[in-house]
Amino acid sequence: VEMPGGKGITVPRPLTGPEDFRERIPKTIDVQEKLSHVISSVKLIKKELDGKVPLIGFSAAPWTLMYYMVGGTSKINQEEGERWLQEHPAEAQELLDILTAVVVDYTSAQIDAGADMMQIFEAMGDFISKESFYKYAMPCMQKIQKQLRERHPDVPLLVFPRGATYALVDLQQAGYDVVTMDTNTARAATREALAKDAQAQTPPNLRKGPAGLQGNFDVKLLKEGEGSKAEVEAAAAAMLEELGPQRLIANLGEGLTGKEDPELVACLVDSIHSISDKMIAERSAVGV
Repeated sequence: VEMPGGKGITVPRPLTGPEDFRERIPKTIDVQEKLSHVISSVKLIKKELDGKVPLIGFSAAPWTLMYYMVGGTSKINQEEGERWLQEHPAEAQELLDILTAVVVDYTSAQIDAGADMMQIFEAMGDFISKESFYKYAMPCMQKIQKQLRERHPDVPLLVFPRGATYALVDLQQAGYDVVTMDTNTARAATREALAKDAQAQTPPNLRKGPAGLQGNFDVKLLKEGEGSKAEVEAAAAAMLEELGPQRLIANLGEGLTGKEDPELVACLVDSIHSISDKMIAERSAVGV
């Protein structure tokens, strides 16, 4: 895997077909050996944080990993992952099963190293059909949740199906504690749908109620030369008005691009803190 500047994640030699998969991909992978540098980094970061803020661990989800392994990049060959699902379903499922086991071991190792909560990031939801998502991607995320909950019963689990946020209610029922909205996700409607679903059927998450939300500020407003502090503050206020200031991890709807203005990013952080503090105080004063 390579990460050249401005080009995103790149796999120089993607899998060419089932035979290539069987020749190159082992059935099991020792994450303590292959990813020891990540585990060591988590321990170091945890020590440096010194309890000031929670440490969120992270892993891509199996479908996203497979997408890169067979397509090589997010820029081209975007149909390759779905093609594998349709033309090589048995091998695709076998690969997803291997990756699911790796993700469970990898995220579990991060928790053992000090991560306070864990996010599963299905970044490539835009490039899988809804039917295939529920057939292939969703079972992997359900299995990850189940096994992590068994290993770490008190650790909150977050999930972000970017481009597939139609599945947020189902991921709540899979037991995830926080579900993440991308930029295009309707905020108030999502909060309402999660509450309605939890009332109809108690989710198996830690609070046995509606999942918390994460997201979904538009990163475009932070780009240098394209936004102002006043616009960022107004957009932050609008997001908090729609979602409420609690049971929310205020975050972006997409990842940073590297073209953001640091002053606007700082303005967003400061605005979220000041506006949410004011909203919480006002609600407490009237008993809400």
